[in-house]
Amino acid sequence: MIRVAARLKFLKRYFRSISKKAKIAIGFLIVAVVYFLVVFASIYQNAYYQSIALINYNPKLTTQFFDRNGELVANYFDNENRLYAEYDDIPYYVIEALVANEDTIFFEHSGINVEAIFRAALKNIRHMKFAEGASTLTQQLIKNTLLTREKTLKRKAIEALIALIVEQKLTKEQILERYLNHIYFGHGYYGIRTAAEGYFRKSLNELTLKEAAMLVGIPKQPNSYDPTKHLNLSLSRANSVLGRMNTLGWINEEEYNIAIAEQPVVYNDTLSKNRAPYAVDEAIRRASLVYSDVRSGGYKIYLGIDLKTQELAQNALEFGYQKILERNQDVNQSLQNGAIVVLDNFNGDILALVGGHNYSHSSYNRAVSANRQLGSSFKPFLYQIALDSGYSTMDLIPDISRIYTDEESEKEWVPKNIEGSFQGLITIKDAIVYSKNLATINLVTSVGLEMVYKELGKMGFKNIPSDDLSISLGSLSLTPLEYSKFYGMFANGGVLVEPVMIKKIVNRFGKEQIFENKKEQILNPAQNYLMIDMLKTAVERGTGRAARVNGIEVAGKTGTTNKNVDAWFCGMVPDINVVIWYGNDDGSPMSGTEVGGRTSAVPFAYFMENYIKLYPETRRKFTIPADVMKTIYNGKEEYFTIKSPMPSKTRTITNKDDELIF
Repeated sequence: MIRVAARLKFLKRYFRSISKKAKIAIGFLIVAVVYFLVVFASIYQNAYYQSIALINYNPKLTTQFFDRNGELVANYFDNENRLYAEYDDIPYYVIEALVANEDTIFFEHSGINVEAIFRAALKNIRHMKFAEGASTLTQQLIKNTLLTREKTLKRKAIEALIALIVEQKLTKEQILERYLNHIYFGHGYYGIRTAAEGYFRKSLNELTLKEAAMLVGIPKQPNSYDPTKHLNLSLSRANSVLGRMNTLGWINEEEYNIAIAEQPVVYNDTLSKNRAPYAVDEAIRRASLVYSDVRSGGYKIYLGIDLKTQELAQNALEFGYQKILERNQDVNQSLQNGAIVVLDNFNGDILALVGGHNYSHSSYNRAVSANRQLGSSFKPFLYQIALDSGYSTMDLIPDISRIYTDEESEKEWVPKNIEGSFQGLITIKDAIVYSKNLATINLVTSVGLEMVYKELGKMGFKNIPSDDLSISLGSLSLTPLEYSKFYGMFANGGVLVEPVMIKKIVNRFGKEQIFENKKEQILNPAQNYLMIDMLKTAVERGTGRAARVNGIEVAGKTGTTNKNVDAWFCGMVPDINVVIWYGNDDGSPMSGTEVGGRTSAVPFAYFMENYIKLYPETRRKFTIPADVMKTIYNGKEEYFTIKSPMPSKTRTITNKDDELIF
């Protein structure tokens, strides 16, 4: 304390002894120092806040879609197509090539290279302009992530300060990881992994030394060294990188010569690599309901789609479309279109979803957005209700015309069979095999509209036209995707399974979300098989004959709406079901030649013939439940159940004054 007091006295005497001018000078000096410290503190604080974005690096990442076999279906991203690579996944020779090319003493400096700064300063003074930079990899990363590219002393000073801060907060490995994930590699590729998979279709650990050298040489001038545009320049740049590595002793003479001689194969792929655009559009829509950042969150989304089946479905739809054009030279091609959905009967996986014959011409997804009337393809559901009510497949129903009058409007409805004639009495089986409108209306009248509506509701149908007998002819409207699940119920022993588009989503940190679909036993398996048998017969000798495929049992139903507006074929084999629709987008009629039994059944056969070649293990016969019995009836094999027994004698269901008589 005595010493401190003595020093204070000394300072007081000193300041009394100096001149007034000296006191002013000292005052200015103190103010200047304080001002400098305040300004520096402010600059440092701003630099620190800026560095936080790099320290807590969270870039936009590309979301990828994969099919059920793990094959890439598409990339989906927001401006920057970037696939992230952890440092441990980056080969050592990629790191060496980068450091050799850009910053040889990277692992030794603290963020800035003082020697290089002085060397560059002298050169810039000599040329009176910024002729040479002295940026370390850390500074390059900061310039590309946090700052502008302007060449000013102020920007360079801030860059150097942030570099010093970043080097204190991050390891060298973390800095390199951020650099190699953020930097632009040309062709729309951000990050080393994206570039490796894009240019060479390889994962990082599959890259050769020459390919690694090509990649690290690109960021200096991405457009000039893009190998899809300027391969020779890119190779020359890579050779310079290899030469630098050899000079430093990081690769030996043999490695150098092998790499110099190599000529890598370079691919010029699209950024999205979208192989199933209609399916991906729907998957994006569904994923966005769960995650708002699908475009930038770097998710891995696994679909039920099978790419081989998807491609085949697209080809089948185009095949049918071309057939329509061949039959109708004057057809308006801008209106004519179609959709196809392929569903796994057992687990509901959407194996293929195609919403139009050409996505580049129209991205409108008819498979999920086009609500179209179902026509006669809806009849199996009505006949199933009759079977479940105790009717036999061999019961006779009237195939005769009646006039129906609306009590309010007094308008008359006179339905007809598509061929214009009627047979009088016909078995239930033949009525559906030959798609008899009049017999169907009489059957629905016999069962009762109230019962029909109730049972359709149990099956899961919604928005059914109320109290309207036209339901008998398929006046209900559904999209092809919605419709496919109901046909899947027939092929799956009466179990209704919700279609599965997305099976699993994995976020960038590896956390998985599994999507389970709902399954419900709707129909009795035995009663359901009676319908399968009738629909098999419809393909063997009925309206669906064009859908026959050798070597496999096919069950299915055609559908054509009034004035040929819609043409459907809904076909099943034991493992999958396929729903195909064609029509005009504006709902106008197609030509009179376009009916479900031709327009849609033919591409179904094309699809199925090729599908069983692709997947020969596909089951060829439907399983018959144990409680389904077989007998010879009127000289033919027929199936029956306890609930729907074969009639001991001809049993006719007729209408007399709207009263049912058995």
